[in-house]
Amino acid sequence: MEDNATEVVPRPRPTIKRTLVIVAMAITGFHLFATLLWIAPSSAPREAVPGELLSKYMIPLWGQSWSVFAPEPINGDYYFDVRAVVKTSRGEEITEWVRATDVELDHSTYRPFPPRSAGLGIGLASDLKGSWDELPADQKAIVKLDYFRGGDSVERLSTKLREYEDPDGAVGGYLDSEHMATAYATQVARAVWGDDVERVQYQVARQNVVPFAERNDESATLPKLQPVPVGWRASVVEDAQSDEEFAKYFCASDVVRCADEN
Repeated sequence: MEDNATEVVPRPRPTIKRTLVIVAMAITGFHLFATLLWIAPSSAPREAVPGELLSKYMIPLWGQSWSVFAPEPINGDYYFDVRAVVKTSRGEEITEWVRATDVELDHSTYRPFPPRSAGLGIGLASDLKGSWDELPADQKAIVKLDYFRGGDSVERLSTKLREYEDPDGAVGGYLDSEHMATAYATQVARAVWGDDVERVQYQVARQNVVPFAERNDESATLPKLQPVPVGWRASVVEDAQSDEEFAKYFCASDVVRCADEN
């Protein structure tokens, strides 16, 4: 009996499909390799990556840090508190403090996919604390003072800080950190108290956790706060920022009560 079945001949994959598969494999391989270099301690292969290619690829989407692992895990908490002077019908009034980092933690707790902005305040607090620690004593005393009057308050603060010796060149880095912190504090203040914010003040602090060796000691207490005293500052508004979108995100938390909810 003659077999009339048609023989099925497999057709070769189109060139475009094979190309896409190769590209996908190359991207996956590069990502795995870059991630391995990024989370690993400093090494010769990591230094071989030209320029800032590795950091620009990993941050902000894929950033990871070796500090989350032993032997040097993260061992402290950062706080970012904000208050403001608000213009009212009765004149200027000073608001209560709002802990912005608590609001952000509320956005990330018990959420497998928290918003990227949920760690913004903690990151800014860490940067400002590190920059402030590097300042000489004379500059630290100046930072405590108020600089908010007139449109040149930032320039006056910068000039005053640079009048004193800065052997390690720490002033420039601190000013950059303070600028970002002030811009963030301004958005927090406007989200909570509205558009009548005249000026802002923020307190940044770090508090170490109980040392590992004392973890089972019931009488152990948390170490003292390590504050960064900063005076009143004029509001800072960055180009292309959206106070409306920030307020929607920030005020969605039950931790804070915003002006529009009163």
